[in-house]
Amino acid sequence: MPYQKLELKTPSPILSWANHELGSDESKMAQNVASLPFVFKHVALMPDVHLGKGALVGSVIATKEAIIPAAVGVDIGCGMAAIKTPFSGEKLEGKLKQIRQEIEATIPTGVGENKDIEKTVTNWQKWREFNQLHPGVQDLQTKAMRQMGSLGGGNHFIEVCLDTDNQVWLMLHSGSRHIGNKLASCHIDTAKELAKMSQTKLPDADLAYFVAGTPEFAAYWCDLQWAQNYARMNRDVMMARFKRILEKHLAGGKPFKPLLEVNCHHNYAEKEVHFGEGVYVTRKGAVRAQTEDYGIVPGSMGAKSYIVKGKGCAESFCSCSHGAGRLMSRSKAKGVYTLDDLIAQTAGVECRKDEGVIDEIPGAYKPIEQVMENQADLVEVVATLKQVVCVKG
Repeated sequence: MPYQKLELKTPSPILSWANHELGSDESKMAQNVASLPFVFKHVALMPDVHLGKGALVGSVIATKEAIIPAAVGVDIGCGMAAIKTPFSGEKLEGKLKQIRQEIEATIPTGVGENKDIEKTVTNWQKWREFNQLHPGVQDLQTKAMRQMGSLGGGNHFIEVCLDTDNQVWLMLHSGSRHIGNKLASCHIDTAKELAKMSQTKLPDADLAYFVAGTPEFAAYWCDLQWAQNYARMNRDVMMARFKRILEKHLAGGKPFKPLLEVNCHHNYAEKEVHFGEGVYVTRKGAVRAQTEDYGIVPGSMGAKSYIVKGKGCAESFCSCSHGAGRLMSRSKAKGVYTLDDLIAQTAGVECRKDEGVIDEIPGAYKPIEQVMENQADLVEVVATLKQVVCVKG
């Protein structure tokens, strides 16, 4: 059997695809979630599972008539986009540094935002709904418009990759920026407040939830869908700019038609049907992998990444892992690794090699090959990629 049923005493079982024995903190977190009365069937843990806030990153939680905002997390709609180009790797020779510099000049990273708001962003239909979002974000529309088409920080990245056939791919990882974070925080606070007022006993305050049919649930669900759409559009805007840079360097400025395009969330919630019932599925660091769904499972900035196709595994609620998963915290990585280690582990990759990205060193992540092995029943590999350019957030 590819997954194991954990020997933890919980009202709902926990099925795990993890490639390691859960530590006591991880077990406790999984138990907390599996003890909630509205969990449907079981909790599914993906191979890259690790500690998060309230719920483990790498959890798939199906619920009936309730949703936990902190389980979705604060980077609502965080996910990946990738396109396969018609170009072969030879075309990149001698151009990598220039391509990286142009990406950094064209797409704001970290806390940065765009100086000018491009037409594609202004024309986005969803701005019409902005005044219906939570009152706590009403002063943020201009910021949200300026940040659409920006990468953000942490483990977000933009990469030029080559597959095993030496074909060039473009790939990026980003979410809903400040607006998504703010919306999530507002609703998490409301959920905690409600739990306190109703004296709801929770195994962890971060598991405060909204019940379907209440105004609070409706408000959160509406804002959640908006932020997920924002995150997807944010990736589209960046990818269009990224594509233009490659067209300039590889095709004399002529537009090319992608051979394959993928854009998938891995921090989100959706209404889906599983085991014949309508449920809310929260994927906290997991990708939907229904039959024929394309997904992206990235490694670290010096490792392989995978384009996958879902196998529709019912027990995982048709999900797979969202990456390699961290092996150690950011602060621990900074204490363990040096700049020399970073330079060695990112050999052959055109990227930043400075103290500021040591916490993203490949050694701080689980081996991606092991993660893929553990989910052979969840996805099939369509393409194996290795980055040659990496721009970190």
